[in-house]
Amino acid sequence: MSIKGCIFDLDGVIVDTAKYHYIAWKRLANELGFDFTEEDNEKLKGVSRIRSLELLLELGNKSVDDKTKLELADRKNNWYVEYISKMDKSEILPGVENFLIKLKENGFKIALGSVSKNALTILKNVGLIDYFDVIVDGTKVINAKPDPEVFLKGAEGLNLNPKECCVFEDAIAGIQAAKKCNMKVIGVGSEEILSDADIVICGFENVDIDILNFT
Repeated sequence: MSIKGCIFDLDGVIVDTAKYHYIAWKRLANELGFDFTEEDNEKLKGVSRIRSLELLLELGNKSVDDKTKLELADRKNNWYVEYISKMDKSEILPGVENFLIKLKENGFKIALGSVSKNALTILKNVGLIDYFDVIVDGTKVINAKPDPEVFLKGAEGLNLNPKECCVFEDAIAGIQAAKKCNMKVIGVGSEEILSDADIVICGFENVDIDILNFT
């Protein structure tokens, strides 16, 4: 079955908002009295905000009640929103916009499939929102990746069979989610980390849409 639609994760695929998540989580960890490394941050990619907080607290051997959890998650998110509110077109990752243009020119449907609740803000700030036919974000799904809900809703919104969709992901949880609904998946990042993807690219620079010609 040929690919007719592409579903993109946001953080680390289209823009590097992952760095702002990391800065905000590290700031929170430091306030709680422990350090948080970039290696630790890898475990949080593609995971919901509350689960990310739980993982962070586990790393610091901290235990808090549910009310405090929500307060800490909100504090982290407020810092994150403050950081991303200053984003502009210069923060689109190299080659991404050209790739989106080629997809449009060749009749592919395009969706966003991100658990981020700030996806619309980011896409507007960097000027990419008009490329997307469908936007499924954290305000429209209940389950975080590796649950496939976000991608299934993306395919449904594009009016495509999941097998007609290709997902672009930088996180292990996202690749697992795409595989669960029989979608092709292209990993964006390290081949070592994203080895379960069908193909892995280091980024979109000099990548043509013929990469979608899966056999």
